[in-house]
Amino acid sequence: MTSDNETPAGRLVFEALRASVSDAELSPDALLAVALSGGLDSTVLLDAAVRCFGADRVVAFHIHHGLSPNASAWAAHCDSFAASLDVRFAERHVDVVRAGGESLEAAARDARYRTLDELCEEHGAGALLIAHHVDDQAETVLLQLLRGAGVAGLAAMASHREDGDAPRLRPLLRLLCAQLEQYAYERDLSWIDDESNADTRYSRNALRHDVLPVLAVHFPGFRDALARTASHAASAQKLLDDLARIDLDAAHSDDEDGALRLDALLAHDDERATNLLRFWIRARGLQAASTARIADMLRQLRDSAATHDGHGLRVDHAGYALRVYRNVLFWDPGDSADTPDHDGAAATRRAPGELLWQGEEVWRLPQWRGSFVFEVADVPSHDVVGEGVLRAAPLVARARLGGKRMRVIAEAPSRTLKNLFQERGVPAWKRDVPLLFAGEALLFVPLIGVNREAAPRTAHGPLRKIVWRPDLLLA
Repeated sequence: MTSDNETPAGRLVFEALRASVSDAELSPDALLAVALSGGLDSTVLLDAAVRCFGADRVVAFHIHHGLSPNASAWAAHCDSFAASLDVRFAERHVDVVRAGGESLEAAARDARYRTLDELCEEHGAGALLIAHHVDDQAETVLLQLLRGAGVAGLAAMASHREDGDAPRLRPLLRLLCAQLEQYAYERDLSWIDDESNADTRYSRNALRHDVLPVLAVHFPGFRDALARTASHAASAQKLLDDLARIDLDAAHSDDEDGALRLDALLAHDDERATNLLRFWIRARGLQAASTARIADMLRQLRDSAATHDGHGLRVDHAGYALRVYRNVLFWDPGDSADTPDHDGAAATRRAPGELLWQGEEVWRLPQWRGSFVFEVADVPSHDVVGEGVLRAAPLVARARLGGKRMRVIAEAPSRTLKNLFQERGVPAWKRDVPLLFAGEALLFVPLIGVNREAAPRTAHGPLRKIVWRPDLLLA
């Protein structure tokens, strides 16, 4: 797409862009999404992507944070620039909500990437291109050093990262900001300047304006040196992750999806157990924990194992609770029932839901953070009922109030839900699940199955398998 008489800056940018996309092994017609803020870096990236791959293969995404009075003007500028290149453009507004202790920068970054991933999925993008360069990488490594970060933090930004369906590529990560500026001037590009970039109350801006110029005088090659540090740290982190995967496979629990066997974790020394815990937390989709937090988790786990009091352990983190039950270590939603199961009484009361079933495959119940799923089934089983049962009366989801009994085997006597939960090893705090009724008859209990008093196995007609799917962490 580009001409043979490109300038040196142009050749550098094009070569880096082509190499990054080639290394990602995308299909030849994969759609490339560019995260377009309107600043210098992303402006250069979008222009270069169009010149390398053609406008039909590129889409520009802009995230409107609403944090600046100029945010709407920036969005309009990005829309206009994309239109000048005949590139499709999508804008999305986000609300930046800070969790406890989280900086505004971190909250905005998390919201931005979540939304960019959603846009990639909606538009079918094969990759997300991000315009970070070597100056950004140097700043990130220095910030992590000053924060006392570990190996993962020092690895900073990866040139290729598989976060969602669309990998994140940073094709400009080995180029200097000055080289991008040269490209922009040669192409006569215009861009916007975020006024917050001059505010040295932000740590990154303080480094950029007050520290890096001094470093450049005394250590002219510091950017490349810090980039090499990031590369070495990334290699070391890969080895740690490979070890953690081996340990995770050896410690996984057959009783609980995504859980660990406590004895297998505690068989390791503190360093290796810490590495496994850190990797497991990340694999479960939770916010990373600090070194001090991980150390406290491990201490409490060792203490509980020594005193055989694991059932009472609860360590809260990022909206979830670390629990132990019968040597199984797992993450549970932080709002799960906490009180003992007195005669089957649910600790949490939630408003009932009602559905006149007309063949729906999914019934969403936000108050329980999950959904009932009605899957087409071919053969009877413990969680399968006939469609006639589902249509015969309104389906009602209710909290467990105690005293309920059910028959999981047609010929067997009925038993209390409490006894059935205990028999299946379900801890008390996981029993706060919605009971599914057909009219006034108890039909299905998550983690137990179908009540055969309400749905005999001899039911005729098409069959549906009932599944309770909580909105929990990734398996």
